[in-house]
Amino acid sequence: MTALIVEKAGPQASVQDGGRSGVRHLGLTQGGALDWLAQHWANWMLGNELNAAVVEITLGGLHLECQGEGWLALAGADLGATLDGQSLEVWRPFRVAHGQRLRFATPRLGARAYLALPGGVQAPLLAGSCATVQREAVGGLDGQGSALRVGDRLAWGDEPAAVRAVPAARIPDLFSPARLELILGAQAGGFTGQSLFDAFNRAWTVDARSDRMGLRLTGEALRYSGPGLISEGIPLGAVQVPPDGQPIILLNDRQTIGGYPRLGALSPLAVARLAQCLPGETVQLWPQVAYAAQQRHRQIAVR
Repeated sequence: MTALIVEKAGPQASVQDGGRSGVRHLGLTQGGALDWLAQHWANWMLGNELNAAVVEITLGGLHLECQGEGWLALAGADLGATLDGQSLEVWRPFRVAHGQRLRFATPRLGARAYLALPGGVQAPLLAGSCATVQREAVGGLDGQGSALRVGDRLAWGDEPAAVRAVPAARIPDLFSPARLELILGAQAGGFTGQSLFDAFNRAWTVDARSDRMGLRLTGEALRYSGPGLISEGIPLGAVQVPPDGQPIILLNDRQTIGGYPRLGALSPLAVARLAQCLPGETVQLWPQVAYAAQQRHRQIAVR
């Protein structure tokens, strides 16, 4: 079988698919690709199932050697990818030959790139998914939640069902500042009026203390004056506000329950856009009603 061999693992390269559904009542989190839209496009380019497993490459640093030949596809961030030293375009499929070396350097635009293989990355399933969640020690090539390591082998055996580039009009805009749709939650009314104004009328900065579990924002502190809360289930994109007033946006590897007040939750498209934000970038929260967010989702989702 044709394969990619990991020569250098990079800081945070892992196998991710569409994540686990219907398991959070067991204390098992979702996992899956943070930028699900880029993951879907990477798979679409090769005719894979949209939620098929891909390699999520965070901040670059991954080096791979090709054994055999075939088609691959790359979507998401521009991490300075090269094939034998020649630059690769993002949002396009490309062909590799035996002995060639595929390398990802450092971010030029965005934070996470997604590499698709024909048929998807093959890895053991748990609860219907091979998504890597290191904190829970599940998923990945070894089934134990490990990120990619030197010597790992990413194999495929079939020709792709399709070879096609993403239409230019459908490529997500990573150049413009992120404007993140947020659907207000039941606890939004417990925040002071000034805090609600600040939440949506001031820019927030992405903090370096962020990971696949949650992304921290820094800015004007938000104040909650509502009633006390008990722990409850946490959806993807939930915007929790701990006592220091600095929001934490909970992502795919989040805990299953939490007790901090929530301003609301980002739409899935906003979560995908946030996944491409680097520390130090600024974002704007944009209040939106659920119906409008659903309509926009239908317009932009991969079909």
